[in-house]
Amino acid sequence: MKKYDVTALGELLIDFTENGVSGQGNPLFEANPGGAPCNVLAMLSKLGRNTAFIGKVGKDVFGERLKTALEEAGIDAQYLRMDEKIHTTLALVHTFPGGDREFSFYRNPGADMMLTEEEIPEELIRNSRIFHFGSISMTHEKVRNATRKAVQIAEQAGCMISFDPNLRAPLWDDLNEAREQIQWGLKHCHILKISDNEITWLTGKKDYTEGVEWLNNRYRIPLVLVSMGKAGSRAYYKGDMTEVPPILREDTIETTGAGDTFCGCILNGILEKGLEQLTDEYLKEMLMFANSAASVITTRRGALRVMPSREEIEGNFS
Repeated sequence: MKKYDVTALGELLIDFTENGVSGQGNPLFEANPGGAPCNVLAMLSKLGRNTAFIGKVGKDVFGERLKTALEEAGIDAQYLRMDEKIHTTLALVHTFPGGDREFSFYRNPGADMMLTEEEIPEELIRNSRIFHFGSISMTHEKVRNATRKAVQIAEQAGCMISFDPNLRAPLWDDLNEAREQIQWGLKHCHILKISDNEITWLTGKKDYTEGVEWLNNRYRIPLVLVSMGKAGSRAYYKGDMTEVPPILREDTIETTGAGDTFCGCILNGILEKGLEQLTDEYLKEMLMFANSAASVITTRRGALRVMPSREEIEGNFS
């Protein structure tokens, strides 16, 4: 029996999220702990799963706060490295009416880019049922090599491997390189969570089913989840498609972390049943639960520290 349900590798950063206006008319920003892989782990921990994180922050006030946030969320933080020279990565999250947002990053360099191959804890990965990663840890050579080593260890250990491209165009010098690295991730995953805009960008297909067919003709990924925002979500499994509608909330304030919350709930469902015998009924239940959790998180600023409980998620669609 493996100790950890899910171990994730990637970025841990501060999301400065708009939260009101000062008396002088200036925007106020709230420093929320964030980073897609850790948001996923936070949702899983909230659902009672054993989780661990591999990554690097700066040895600064933000890095210390992020480590504390992981520990408070129930994520094992003993494998979090702290860089003596490079500061913690920061992101400014600009929100728009309806909850959509865009990011501005302070990461040239940022501590999350400094993770090395030598700092990958092999035994941790071998002791995990699922290994989860994204593309932000593949933007630069040093952390890219660390990511690839971790995936290789996960493959050797027989872990289920989960991948979320989580494309952030400003972090790439060249989007062709982003495509190349994301395609590498697609070759090595069993579970893919991809957003509607990402699948269109990657495959050139406006129809998501055609996009998934394009992916499966090349990569044969057992389970593909497509998150479609206000249009709901889909699961593609063994040649069939399962779709459920969204759960929309009038009190939505911003969508940061919604996809990560969705992904965490999906991985929780896979931990329950495995990947071999998923029924259409179970996929619908899993998608509805994940959609519900994502809709709850859109009513809160940030994600890592404010993940919904199982009761909140179930009460949101019952």
